[in-house]
Amino acid sequence: MKTQINTVTKGDIAMRYCRFGQGDGVFVIIPGISLKSVMDSASAVANQYSDMAEKYTIYMFDRRENIPDTYTIRDMARDTAAVMKELGLEKVNLFGASQGGMISLVITIEYPELVGSLILGSTAARIWDGNRNVIDSWISMAEAHRTEELCMSFGEKVYPSFFFEQYRDAFAGLARMVTDEDLDRFITIARGCEGFDVLADAGKIQCPALVLGAADDAVLGPGGSEEIMAALEGRSGCESYMYDGYGHAAFDTAPDYRARIMDFIAASRK
Repeated sequence: MKTQINTVTKGDIAMRYCRFGQGDGVFVIIPGISLKSVMDSASAVANQYSDMAEKYTIYMFDRRENIPDTYTIRDMARDTAAVMKELGLEKVNLFGASQGGMISLVITIEYPELVGSLILGSTAARIWDGNRNVIDSWISMAEAHRTEELCMSFGEKVYPSFFFEQYRDAFAGLARMVTDEDLDRFITIARGCEGFDVLADAGKIQCPALVLGAADDAVLGPGGSEEIMAALEGRSGCESYMYDGYGHAAFDTAPDYRARIMDFIAASRK
C-alpha cells in the first residue's frame, strides 16, 4: 500500500507523520515508545491496517523531531494536538497504544474538539511505582548503552512469548541498527512518562471510548487499563475488553483487534 511520509511544521514543532488509505472517515494512530522512529515501519503499519483503508484515511504521528531535554506526556499531547489542528483534523477516531494511549487521553481531555471517538490500547491513566519498573529498566539499559539487552528485553516484555521466540533474531538484529542518537531520544521519550497522572480527569471524557487491555501485559500490567475501565464504567458509548495471551502488544498480535475497533466506531456513529 502506498504510504506518504511527510513533515508538518507548526511554530517550533516539526513532526513526521505517515498517511495512507482513502476512506471518508479519519483514523489517527499515536503509537507507543519505540527504539527507532515509527516512520521506519510506516509501510508495515499500512499493511497491518489495510483492512481499514477503504473506510478511513489513516494518519500515524511520530513524536516531534526536535525534542527538548525534558519532554512530558502533556508536552507530547500539546505538540500532537497542534499539528492535528495544522492539518485540519478534528473529530477524528483517535487510537493510542501504550504511551500513545497516555498522549491520547490528554488530547481527549484537553482538546475535546479534536476527538470524535477514543480507542485506548494497553495503556494507563497514571504511572506509579507498580507500573514503572519495566520502563525504568529500559531507561537504565539505554543509559548504559546495553543496546542488545535493551532490544531483547523490549521484545520479550512487549510481545507474547510465541511472537518473541519467532522473531528473536530480528530483535537481536535491531540492536545493530540503533544509534547513540536513537538511544538518547528513547531515554527522553521514556522519561516523559514520569509523574503522569490524569486518572482524576478521565471523567471529563465526553466522546465514546473503547478501552482494550491485556491481562498478561508485562509492561504496564493490566491494572492501567482496568483503572480507566473503572473510571468510564456506566458511561454511555464506552466499552472495554481484556485480551489474554497476546501480551502488551495485543494491538499488533490479536487477530480480531482492528475488527473490534471498526465495530466500535460503527456503533458509536449510530
